[in-house]
Amino acid sequence: MRKSTILILESRPERITAFRQAAASLGDARLQIWSTAPAMLAELDAYLNDACLISLAHDLSPGGEKTESGTGLEIAEHLCEFPPVCPVILHCSNNDRVWSMHNEFRYAGWQVERIAPEGDDWVSKLWLPKASELLTRSREADPFRLRPADHSERMARARLSLTGLSIGDAFGECFFGDDDLVMQRLAKRELPPSPWIVTDDSVMALSIVETLDRFGEVERNSLARAFARRYREEPGRGYGTMAHGILRQIGEGRPWPKVAHAAFNGMGSMGNGGAMRAAPIGAYFGEQTEKVIEQAAWSAEVTHAHPDGQAGAIAVALGAAWAATHASDAKGSQNGSDLLAFCHEHTPDGPTRDGIANARSLPIDTDVQTAASTLGNGSNVVAHDTVPFCLWCAARHFDNYEQALWTTVSGLGDRDTTCAIVGGIVVLSAGEQSIPRAWLEAREALPD
Repeated sequence: MRKSTILILESRPERITAFRQAAASLGDARLQIWSTAPAMLAELDAYLNDACLISLAHDLSPGGEKTESGTGLEIAEHLCEFPPVCPVILHCSNNDRVWSMHNEFRYAGWQVERIAPEGDDWVSKLWLPKASELLTRSREADPFRLRPADHSERMARARLSLTGLSIGDAFGECFFGDDDLVMQRLAKRELPPSPWIVTDDSVMALSIVETLDRFGEVERNSLARAFARRYREEPGRGYGTMAHGILRQIGEGRPWPKVAHAAFNGMGSMGNGGAMRAAPIGAYFGEQTEKVIEQAAWSAEVTHAHPDGQAGAIAVALGAAWAATHASDAKGSQNGSDLLAFCHEHTPDGPTRDGIANARSLPIDTDVQTAASTLGNGSNVVAHDTVPFCLWCAARHFDNYEQALWTTVSGLGDRDTTCAIVGGIVVLSAGEQSIPRAWLEAREALPD
C-alpha cells in the first residue's frame, strides 16, 4: 500500500491555507498539520508508517502567551533517531537554524531539501514543484522498512523478556554486600525489602525493546542515540567505567562505530554489557535463527566492537529464542541440555562458545558454587566469564523462574547482570505466571 500522508509543521494560518490548496495538486496526498513542536512530537510516531513527505518550519508563533511552541529543530532531532522514512523539505527563513536542521537530517541519511519562503506565492511556485518531484522519486524507491505482519505478537514476547530481565536485574542488585551475610540471606531465601531498583542492564534493554517496536529490527543509529539519551538522563544507574566513556561520547555527537572500536586500545570491549540486554532480541525473532544472530550482534556492536563481546550477546539471544519457541512444552519432552546445545551450535567461535561447551559437559545437578567457579560468574565482567554460567542456570531451571533466579544469585559475582540474563531467558519458557506477584510489585517501575 502506497504511503500518502504529508506531515507539516507550520503555525501561520495563511501558510496552512496555501499548503491545503497546493495539496489538491498532489493526487491522493493527505495533510497532517501541527502548529507547535510539542503537539507534533506527541503524535508524530503514529504517522511515520504512512508518511510520504515531511515539511518543517523552524520558528513558530501559534498565538497565545501560554502556548509552548517549540521549534522545528526539536522535530528534526527526534526524526533522526529513525532511519529515513521519506523526503524532507525545510521551508524555513531562519538562516542560522535551517542549516542545523539540514545537518541533522543529512548526517542521519535522510533526503532533505531547503525552500526559502520568499514572496506571497512561494508555496505554489517553490514548495509545490519540489514536493511533487520528491514524491515522485520516493514512490519509485520507498526506503521505509515495514515491520513484520506478526509484529504485535513478537513485541509481546520481547516485553515479557524485558519484564523477566528487569525483575532479575533488580533482584540480583539487592544481593551485593558482605558475602557471608549475603549467603546467610540466600540460605534462608530471605527476600529483600522493596523497592528493588533496576540498573543499566534494564535501562539499556528497554532501549532495545523500544527500537524493535519502532523498526522491527535493531536500527543501530537509533539505538545508539537511545542508549546515550537514557545515560544522560540517569548516569547513576550502575554503568561500568568503559560504558560511561562510550555513552558520553556518543551523546556528544561522536559516531558510535569510532567510539566503540576505540575502546581498549582499538580492540573493542568484550564485556558482558552486550549480553545483559540481548534476551528480548531472541524473544522477538524466535525461530529466525540467522536473524537472531545478526540482530544480537548489531545490538552489541554499538558499544562492544570485540567479536567475543558480540558473541556473548548472540549466545544470550539464542537462549531466549530457544525458550520462546519451546514455551508450550517447557514441562514436556524438552530439557535444558537442548538449550545449551542450541546455543553452542550457533554461537561464533571464541572464548564464549568454548565456555558454553564446558557448560554442556557440566552435570545439571552440580552444586552452584562449583558451577560458578568452573564457568565464571561475571566477576571479570567479560562475556566468556558470564554467559556460560547464565546459560547453565537457565538450562537447569528453564521451567521455573523463581528457582532459576535463586540459583543464579547464589553464584554471586556480577549478580545483577547474571540474574538479568537468566530472567530474560527463563520467563519465556516458564511463562509470565511463573513470576511471583510479590517480585513484580517489588521491582520499581521502569524508567520512561
